[in-house]
Amino acid sequence: MNDLLLEVKALKKYFPIRKNIFFSKKTFVHAVDDVAFLLKQGQTVGLVGESGCGKTTLGRLIALLEKPTAGNIIFKQENIATLKKRELKEYRKSVQLIFQDPYSSLNPRKTVYEIITTGIRSFRLIKTRKEIREKAALLLELVGLSTEYLNNYPHEFSGGQRQRISIARALALSPKLLICDEPVSALDVSIQAQILNLLNSLKHKLNLAYIFISHDLAVVRHVSDQIFVMYRGKIIEKAPALDLFKNTTHPYSKALISAIPEATLKKEKGRIILKGDVTTPVGKIKGCCFAERCYMAKKLCREESPEEREINPGHFTSCHFSEKV
Repeated sequence: MNDLLLEVKALKKYFPIRKNIFFSKKTFVHAVDDVAFLLKQGQTVGLVGESGCGKTTLGRLIALLEKPTAGNIIFKQENIATLKKRELKEYRKSVQLIFQDPYSSLNPRKTVYEIITTGIRSFRLIKTRKEIREKAALLLELVGLSTEYLNNYPHEFSGGQRQRISIARALALSPKLLICDEPVSALDVSIQAQILNLLNSLKHKLNLAYIFISHDLAVVRHVSDQIFVMYRGKIIEKAPALDLFKNTTHPYSKALISAIPEATLKKEKGRIILKGDVTTPVGKIKGCCFAERCYMAKKLCREESPEEREINPGHFTSCHFSEKV
């Protein structure tokens, strides 16, 4: 596949837990456990799930902010997970992040110009100050801000404007992949729509690929080509965005979709209330990772881990009884 940008194979990230009164021997939190997927150039993959399911950790692994415990991250046919720090220079330029909180992700002591051009100056992509300033001005215009703001500081902007500055900073190195870690969850609803439309516009204009991390399925549905549902470090369902909503095959995905609020005065119907919270995945899980909260769980679910199956073309699920969902 010539347009294949990223391939993740059997990716794992285990965090060690020291011996304490709760654990008599050293054990591990399986934050990301045997994750695999493909991402094409110009495509958006949405990662959804409750807090603590491993979405952000997976994003940090792909950006190599965390070192994988095992598995491969193949970017443009090169295994990035095995490269040394000195060999990662090009990858660092090709993969950038947009963070959740636009208030804490920008240095309050630096001007917009300094924030946007940090990467350009670090990698010495442009030599003269005049050209660097022209590039910064172009980036601001690209995200819908006036070039007059170059000498302003972050505290002078609203949340939506700050997130636009964060996007401009991420685009400064001409990346191929943007990892968006809940980029609109801290913004007002009206501003969310503006930022989502901007990201969609930039995607088509610059031929970008996105990994869009969110707990809001309504938002992910708006921006994604494919949606991956995560639970306890595993991808339990992945499908084209429209097919996931029309033909849900995993009970956890169905529960998430049922929680999307609707603008109606009618009595709420079909809402699935899950018991408990996402538990920390300590040690190896016996059986299905969702069995303890699943309203369809049977003895088989607690004893045997389900294998990933293709239900429809491009639609994969990890559930023993997906046909009955």
